[in-house]
Amino acid sequence: MSLTTVYRALNPAEAQLVRSRLEAEGFTVFVQHELSSLSFEGYAQGVGGILVQVPAAEAGEARELLAAPSLE
Repeated sequence: MSLTTVYRALNPAEAQLVRSRLEAEGFTVFVQHELSSLSFEGYAQGVGGILVQVPAAEAGEARELLAAPSLE
């Protein structure tokens, strides 16, 4: 399965909020670099952020969802 990054976060909390929002809408979500960023200060910035990824086929829809204003 080919994964596509739909969001980059610099802290784990932000990445998990995005993951939760996508999963609530039925997307399959993977978070990369999260554990390493918790272990090594500055790691997330060094590798380009904590990556929130979905299967390539779902990427367009996931980006649309994230771009839409949330109803808070």
